Amino acid sequence: MNLKSHLDALKGRHANLETKIAAEDSRPGPDNSVLARMKVEKLRLKEQIERLKTQ
Repeated sequence: MNLKSHLDALKGRHANLETKIAAEDSRPGPDNSVLARMKVEKLRLKEQIERLKTQ
């Protein structure tokens, strides 16, 4: 997998997590542990994307 396609895949996963986080956060009684895990994963993806951009 080349760098551009890898970055595109990571960005897609990041966007998907953003959508899932918004959906979980907007429902009545959101599960805070699920939200926390998704936010940590989203941050991990963002950091990985930034690291790859600077290479």
